[in-house]
Amino acid sequence: MMLARVADSLYWIGRYIERAEHISRLSNVMLTASLEQSEAAAEAAHMALAAVGDPDEHLAGRTPFEAVRAMVFDRDDLGSVVSSLARGRENARQVRDQITTETWERLNMLYLRIIDPQAEAEFDRGQSAFLHDVVADLHLFKGAADATMSHGEGWRFLLLGVYLERAQLIGRLLDVCFGEAAGGKPLQDHLAQMSLLRMACALEPYLRAYTADLQPRFILEFLLFDEDFPHSVRFAAAQIETHLLRLGRHAEAAAHAGPERLAGRLNARLAFADPKELTASGAGPLLRTVSDECARIHQGVYETFVAYPLEQRLPA
Repeated sequence: MMLARVADSLYWIGRYIERAEHISRLSNVMLTASLEQSEAAAEAAHMALAAVGDPDEHLAGRTPFEAVRAMVFDRDDLGSVVSSLARGRENARQVRDQITTETWERLNMLYLRIIDPQAEAEFDRGQSAFLHDVVADLHLFKGAADATMSHGEGWRFLLLGVYLERAQLIGRLLDVCFGEAAGGKPLQDHLAQMSLLRMACALEPYLRAYTADLQPRFILEFLLFDEDFPHSVRFAAAQIETHLLRLGRHAEAAAHAGPERLAGRLNARLAFADPKELTASGAGPLLRTVSDECARIHQGVYETFVAYPLEQRLPA
């Protein structure tokens, strides 16, 4: 069984990398929408900010550009892109012998680029290009990990972090648009719908599935239930279960519910959910369940692989 501290670091590398990518994408979409100076653009900006925290706190007298700048470069904000990359890199440095040179170099180069004294000036000259490059570099990091790391325990802990973070982030984004956080206000505006799909990296896959038929019900169903789209909640839940089932073979049975069983329950909820029920009862209860189940899985991962009692791993 892998050392707890190593498993913990790899798990958090995955989470921080996914968080940095998500915030970068939301920031880029928000800036693009804000160019339109319309009520729909304001709704898209509010949607992006609500998905990562309190919109009023993020704005606090700032323009959308200033809010995004802080979301990218504010080192005091633990959810910013620079903070996420710094924490991901520090975890990678601690387990440098567990990841490949290609994986480390990709993450290290991106971190050094974003803390460079010229980075903010580069951002000011072309925000969209800067954020696009950050997302592209994070894709290259994931590609390097997939192509060069052995697909054993370490790789699975890293991917477990990626998909658990993704399920929570997409779930929160959907809650802002369709759940209790939306306050019952339907997402009817065309620009807001397009912005949501872009925030979830889903515009082209959605259009291939539904052509140009943009409807809130179809968008919700696609981002929640599509089994083939990598950024849907169902896809992430299936990946979480797959990785935990393989990792669970290395962990002894414990008194508490294993995280793989919790993940299986979440995956089953999504696989067998009736989309028609969302129309009748709203998406709020299911999205709340997703959030709660992800939190329980995270706790289960810690109890099983990281913070387990010492005697549980000692031979009798």
